[in-house]
Amino acid sequence: MPLVLGSRIGPYEITGMLGAGGMGEVYRARDVRLDRQVAIKVLPEHLSQDRDALQRFEREAKAVAALSHPNILAIHDFGSDHGIVYVVTELLEGRTLRERLGGAALPWPKAVEIAIALAEGLAAVHAKGVIHRDLKPDNIFVLSDGHVKILDFGLAHVQVPKPEEAVTVTQPAMVMGTVGYMSPEQLRAETARAPSDIFALGAVLYEMLAGRRAFGGGTVQDALSAILRDDPPDLAGLSTPIPGDLARIVSHCLEKNAGERFQSARDLAFALRTVASGGSVSRRAPEVIDSIAVLPFVNESRDPDVDYLSDGVTETIINCLTQLAGLRVAPRSTVFRYRGRDIDPQAAGREIGARVVLTGRILQRGDTLVVGAELIDVALESQLWGERFTRKLADIFSIEEELASKISESLRGKLTRDDRQRLTRRSTDDSEAYRSYLRGRHAFNRRTPDSLEQGLRYFEQAIARDAEYALAYSGLCDSYSVLSYIGVMPPWEAWPKSRDAATRAVAIDDSLAEAHASLGSVCAFADWNWSEAEREFRRAIELNPRYLQARTWFAFQTLAPLGRFEEATVQVRSALEGEPLSSTLNLHAAMVALQQHRTDDAIEYARTALELDPGFLFAHVWLGMAYEHQRQHDAAIAEFEKAMPPLREAAPGWQGLLVHALARANRRADAEMILADLRQCARRRYVDSLLQAVAHVGLNQHEEAIDCLERAADERSALLVVGYPVLDPLRSHPRFIRLMARLRLPPDPIAVGAG
Repeated sequence: MPLVLGSRIGPYEITGMLGAGGMGEVYRARDVRLDRQVAIKVLPEHLSQDRDALQRFEREAKAVAALSHPNILAIHDFGSDHGIVYVVTELLEGRTLRERLGGAALPWPKAVEIAIALAEGLAAVHAKGVIHRDLKPDNIFVLSDGHVKILDFGLAHVQVPKPEEAVTVTQPAMVMGTVGYMSPEQLRAETARAPSDIFALGAVLYEMLAGRRAFGGGTVQDALSAILRDDPPDLAGLSTPIPGDLARIVSHCLEKNAGERFQSARDLAFALRTVASGGSVSRRAPEVIDSIAVLPFVNESRDPDVDYLSDGVTETIINCLTQLAGLRVAPRSTVFRYRGRDIDPQAAGREIGARVVLTGRILQRGDTLVVGAELIDVALESQLWGERFTRKLADIFSIEEELASKISESLRGKLTRDDRQRLTRRSTDDSEAYRSYLRGRHAFNRRTPDSLEQGLRYFEQAIARDAEYALAYSGLCDSYSVLSYIGVMPPWEAWPKSRDAATRAVAIDDSLAEAHASLGSVCAFADWNWSEAEREFRRAIELNPRYLQARTWFAFQTLAPLGRFEEATVQVRSALEGEPLSSTLNLHAAMVALQQHRTDDAIEYARTALELDPGFLFAHVWLGMAYEHQRQHDAAIAEFEKAMPPLREAAPGWQGLLVHALARANRRADAEMILADLRQCARRRYVDSLLQAVAHVGLNQHEEAIDCLERAADERSALLVVGYPVLDPLRSHPRFIRLMARLRLPPDPIAVGAG
């Protein structure tokens, strides 16, 4: 029964009907929480009652929702309400390709442009192990601005064909898809793989070029027979000629034998771009350059103050290239191992496993910037491209955009409009604000008390230049948050500023993953609002799955404190798969492991972080805590003492860990002396009360420890959320249980995780 206008399904208000079909009705709706327009597909009752169909639908919806690609319909939500099962997607304005065609052909350049977008979307989907199985003009949407979206991923598993397209087979397996676009192997009820979708894309491209179906026929049986045995009419006979290479690409897509087609959508996209740029394509799939390492640009100015610029340009190019579908870009943590080293680019490329390597040099002379770069084919030991740019420092944007575009064209041929827009998207148009932001991130990434405060000042300078600079607000929020977390800045000063900055960043650019992750940290650490924290972290991951810090923050700031250890581990592993050589992500992994009492893993992760960054203070801190949990007190003391010299002045509370370790090592007099000094210090300046509590636990002064914890809650200490294992002796204490209830956290996450 159709839904009534104005009615609610979950948090969505129905505002109009968009269409109906075998898969149910589609409605326009308003998300009342976010006040945004969405589309809702309501599944028909017979599917809503099919448990297996629902499980498949949920599994596939999750797989597609994890994708983030401009040519794929975004899934926002799915669920059920009073027995009505629904899926929520972005709302599209435009028309389907079927409606766009209207039985007529498209100009071949436009057909190729659409086909490239489809191939790039399929490449992203196939990379996640998802096969569409029902690509056809009806499932392709052309937006009003010309962008292309692929619809209905995964629904082929439960889709009911239209009566005129229904297929009956005697095999045990079920044929899924639409006759006229299904591959021969699908008709034979064999497993559909990537070449099956490529066959369908070839049939769609044929129809766009010819204005008629490749395998239309008169009846369903005629179409079945044609797909299995016949080639479609030759495209060379069209009234409007098309390039010969384009006709060969279509034929190659429509090979009867799946092994003789393009084997990946990336290959197909490359071939189509070559045709679009006027190049030549062989009948076989061309060799595709699918991986690149951007080595750190060398600062030839010999001025350390220019390091921020060489590092910033490197990171910007990396981030730009990750926008290209089908291109694996070595992460920052991998390539920055080579920073400051005299290396052979080809040897580095072989070590990293990248087909091509980009090297670059930067020289700043006054307000003039000279940037040289070259792209090297590691396998062929040859230069693919090289150029030198001389610009004013204020024109840094044009250098970065030109670099990204020329590198991309060298790898992929002529860029589509979507590619060019992604590569040239700016967060600010003020080059001075941008340089201040780069300085801020350069300082923030060093993660020392002094560098964090320095980074904060640079972010403030960026915002002073551009009050609408969302990335700078996100950086400002992160600076305040970390300064509070490590005990340099009192939380009652830091959290209001952090919250304001994060809220401002989201208000300026709701599509910025960094902004939502920053706000998630505030919701967790300052507000103890776990549902909002989870929503913000998941939104950040949805917007940019490659912003891996959002995953580890989500893990140790929200999931682990709630005892959801399995989910936390999944997020950590996903992050480390993307950047295994990141010292920060390895530290976060150590924190999550220790939150679960997996001390061996915590030690391994912390040691890895220190191998990657020997000066990483907090890797020593967490390694020491892991040793303490294993009762290796002397080893713990050694690690804490390595971290204390810079922390003792900037954040003296961390000496509480040393007090705990000394007390447990039967050095009570030393422990009490340091604790007395810490109490004196707390009368003059901020000392994190939780760390004072840790000291009292080491001395078996439990009531005094809980006094400190209650004060830490009043102060909104972020450390209270993380849940240090050294607090385990207090977890059954009635006052501690009441305190955790105040935070809306379980008193013992380990017990929750085990249950």
